[in-house]
Amino acid sequence: MRAKRETIVIGIVVLFLSCCKPSTQQDTHQYSHEVLLPMTPVKNQGGHELCWAYAMLATIETEHLLRGDSVNLSPVFIGRMLPRYQETFHLSRPTERAMGQTLLNVMGKYGVVGYDVLPDDAPNDLSTPKSVFLGGVRYTPQEFARSVCAPNEYIGLTSCPDSAYNQRIVVPIPDNWEHNRLWNVPKDTLKQRINRALRNRHPVCWESKAHAMCIIGMAHDEQRHTYYVMKNSWGSDQPHGGLVYVPTNRMWREMVALYLTRDAYEGR
Repeated sequence: MRAKRETIVIGIVVLFLSCCKPSTQQDTHQYSHEVLLPMTPVKNQGGHELCWAYAMLATIETEHLLRGDSVNLSPVFIGRMLPRYQETFHLSRPTERAMGQTLLNVMGKYGVVGYDVLPDDAPNDLSTPKSVFLGGVRYTPQEFARSVCAPNEYIGLTSCPDSAYNQRIVVPIPDNWEHNRLWNVPKDTLKQRINRALRNRHPVCWESKAHAMCIIGMAHDEQRHTYYVMKNSWGSDQPHGGLVYVPTNRMWREMVALYLTRDAYEGR
C-alpha cells in the first residue's frame, strides 16, 4: 500500500480520557493524509486497560505488513500472561496498566499467538493455546514470538529535560512498575527522528499517561494544522473505522514514551 494524499470529511473526533473510556465531540474539519500506512483490522480492548499491549502489537503488525509479511497477534494472550509475569515483581496490587516495553518483555518470556485463535471476544473458558501452527509447522508461542519480533529490535524513547540526554532513564510514572529504562532524547531531535521514520514508512507506538496508540500516519486539515493519524483499540465502530486524528502539538505535549524499530529511528 503506497502512501497517498486523501481528503476525509470528519463528522466526529474521538477524545481519550482514559485507556478504555472514549468520548466524542463534533468536528467538521477536512483532513488530507501526507502519510498513511497499512494496518491489520482494528481490535477492541473492551473494558480492559491493555491499550499498551494493543498499541505495541499494532506497531509490530504494521511493520510486518510493510515488509511484505502479515501477522495478526493476540493481545488477549498477553493479558492472560501478565499476572504470571507480575508475580516476579511482587506487586502489592496487580494492575493491567503498563508500558510498551512490558509487551516486549512479556512476549519475550511467554511468547504470543495469533489473533484468530485467541481474539478479543474469547470467552474466559477458552483454553490458552500452547502451540502455534504456521505453514503446517508447529511452534511454541516463544518460538513464534521470536519470529515476529527479534530481541532488542525495538527501542524505547522519552524526552525528559530534567535528566541527562543521550542515556537511559527510568520514566517515573506508575505504569512503569518494571522500572524500564528508555533513551532520553531532546524533544527537537526526537520530533525529527519520529517524523522521518513515518515518512520512511515505519509505524510508531505512542504512549501518554492516559492511553497508548499506534501512529500510522500524518495529516493536515484545511487550515494546514497538522495531526498524527493513530490506530486506536476501541473497535472499528468508532469514528473513521477506529482511527484517531491527534493534533501534533497535543501528541508531543502528552507524550511519555515512544517505541519503534532501531532501523526506523536511525533512518533506515
